[in-house]
Amino acid sequence: METVSDHTAAARVAREVDVELVLAVDMSGSMDIEEARIQRAGYLDALRHKEFIDAVRGGRIGEIVISYFEWAGSVNESSRVDWRVIASAADAAAFADEIAARPVTTRRGTSISNALTYASGMIDTNAFAGQRRVIDVSGDGPNNLGPPVVPARDTAVRSGIIVNGLAIIIRPTGVGVRLDRYYGDCVIGGPGSFVLPIHNPDDFGVAIRQKLVMEVSGRQPPFRVIPAASPAATDCLIGEKLRPGFFDK
Repeated sequence: METVSDHTAAARVAREVDVELVLAVDMSGSMDIEEARIQRAGYLDALRHKEFIDAVRGGRIGEIVISYFEWAGSVNESSRVDWRVIASAADAAAFADEIAARPVTTRRGTSISNALTYASGMIDTNAFAGQRRVIDVSGDGPNNLGPPVVPARDTAVRSGIIVNGLAIIIRPTGVGVRLDRYYGDCVIGGPGSFVLPIHNPDDFGVAIRQKLVMEVSGRQPPFRVIPAASPAATDCLIGEKLRPGFFDK
């Protein structure tokens, strides 16, 4: 059994970095394959961009660790690129190349809760000690599979993780609430958390780059974003309630 002293010793030997960052990328079936490819390309371009590298180098330590996976109703394990230390343009390019080598596929369902729980586990079990711990989750619809999203978000925040969102609003969700507001009320959390909306596929590259730079540097966005709001502002089970048989339970 692990003791408190064992845990403290493990924390002492963990490699210190400025940020531990998980990119949790929605590849649900509501996104067509062309949009999925554009989204993937946006992440690849952002990781290779000079602004991102400059943000990494501008930290106190000048190093971050980053990981990546894609999800839908469940996490696509074959898409996972595990923790990589990023301290240079070459490091970032190599990480991007690993992502690019995975096939682009979409799956059924949208489980933000499963994505957050999986990402939290990756952060809690890695060998690094970041000054900030961040999950960057994208999505084009509300949670409709798996556990409710709010408890998963709250568990992550209680463990010291910041959850930021990228709300993809290219098509209407059909749930009666703007997706960026849903993300603001039900998904993001932690000090300085924010969600950026994307309304056009052409905006992916710039928005993702801005988001990564803010997450790495810790800066607040210079433009309007949707902040976290009161938990009661939005029905956070709105996606689940659209499932057949939900009200029969």
